[in-house]
Amino acid sequence: MPGNNGETIVIQDRDRHLLEELATMRVVDREQAKIVCGFGSTTRVNTRLLALTRAGLLRRFFLGTTAGGTKGLYALSAKGAKLVGVPLRGPQRPKDEPRAVDFFVTHQLTVNDVYCALKYGKLPGQVSFREWRPFFGPIVPEIRLIPDGYVELATPAGILPAFIEIDRGGERGPVWGKKIAHYLQFAVRSIPKGDGFKRPFRVLVIASTERRAISIRTTAARVTDKIFWFAGLDAIRQDGLFAPIWLRPTGDTRLPLIKELP
Repeated sequence: MPGNNGETIVIQDRDRHLLEELATMRVVDREQAKIVCGFGSTTRVNTRLLALTRAGLLRRFFLGTTAGGTKGLYALSAKGAKLVGVPLRGPQRPKDEPRAVDFFVTHQLTVNDVYCALKYGKLPGQVSFREWRPFFGPIVPEIRLIPDGYVELATPAGILPAFIEIDRGGERGPVWGKKIAHYLQFAVRSIPKGDGFKRPFRVLVIASTERRAISIRTTAARVTDKIFWFAGLDAIRQDGLFAPIWLRPTGDTRLPLIKELP
């Protein structure tokens, strides 16, 4: 197909796959694109992202890093969304604009890391990925709750359903108090036809730091000892989602996400 620069680009299956995934992920960095597309080479993924950007299928902008540099980020363009028949979602940032801080994008990239680990990462034996659902509005009209994601994993003990909550320290205690109450309300809500969420479910709270995870856990423990699981982002990055790093609202035992098989 002709690109915006007049050059012709041959659209490959993995190009379509990336564009389709961006309807869920909204924005990706190079490493996430590498995982989604199955590239083994950084040079190759850089070359392909540049080609898709020049063809007008991706929009590129830049975000500052903690090291003082910038990194390229990619979102769907209207042309890319039309090509694969998905909604146009993602941050609407000006082309090639450098941004020092972007809280929405930073938050979404963390959500994407969890998504990639669950869908494309190595899972424990006999555990497989079933589905992921993003949210673009409240989970139900009568409850003002917008999770960061919902995942289902198939395990030897059955389907494990879980909502994902990423906290990067920007929400105050009262906000979390309301969010916890909304999850508890949803957990005991009568299940209408077509609800689609399995029960009982977990809520996996992944906080920016261990200290932050403990703070949110303390808020939850005031009202429940059920459904919530807490971990710090550093521990997940070091040991993985399935390691024994998780805390429940009460108790000091750190648990694996899925109980080890005998």
